[in-house]
Amino acid sequence: MAKPKALVLRTAGTNCDRETQFALEKAGFAAERVHVYRLMERPAALREYQFLVIPGGFSYGDDVGGGKILANQMLHALADELNAFIAADKLILGICNGFQVMVKSGLLPWGRVEPGEAHRDATLAWNTSGRFEDRWVHLKAASDKCVFLPPGEIIALPIAHGEGRFVPRDERVLARLREGDQIALAYVDADGNIGGYPINPNGSVADVAGLCDPTGRILGLMPHPERFMHVTQHPRWTGQKVNRPDGMLLFQRAAEYYA
Repeated sequence: MAKPKALVLRTAGTNCDRETQFALEKAGFAAERVHVYRLMERPAALREYQFLVIPGGFSYGDDVGGGKILANQMLHALADELNAFIAADKLILGICNGFQVMVKSGLLPWGRVEPGEAHRDATLAWNTSGRFEDRWVHLKAASDKCVFLPPGEIIALPIAHGEGRFVPRDERVLARLREGDQIALAYVDADGNIGGYPINPNGSVADVAGLCDPTGRILGLMPHPERFMHVTQHPRWTGQKVNRPDGMLLFQRAAEYYA
């Protein structure tokens, strides 16, 4: 049986694409790193893949805001193919800068890109701490529909971002996300309890660490699962029992979707 194919989208400033490719291959995908310019030259190439991953980094230096330039390229050059990709029941994952791209292109929260125009129902703003946050956090899978994690699961992953504070446009948007079971991941402590800083490292509204679309097949999250693929990557692996690399769980679940 042929392996499902994953496309890791990269551009200037992307710096987690190789780690993401490794994670995908470890989970059972045939993964390729593709520059956005190559995809813009032939958008129909996206049809050859089953999984699109937008990795972390600082695309175009985040010069006009995290992920904004890459999001605009997707809006103006790839919207039709992205919508066809979503309609074909395929998976999309955005990690850190990739999550920023997804929100600013319109892939999240509603799972559709409107050609040439992004909605403004949510954003990822500067951390309330006023600084870049580089630490390990705990997360709780909060959605029954998200295909990437079983509900109730508590995992540990590292974060590294300056613009990770999830902010919905208003209370109506937040209520719609809650009603639609789209809050996929919440910042918690090791026991699964919500709290202030540093449990919530960036001040995200409703402690949102990750968001899925209404189908549960599109996920964006600020933490980096590709950076925890071996137990030895956990900073306390020698001092406490680390049973598994939690980042692997997301990629394995994606592979199981195509099993």
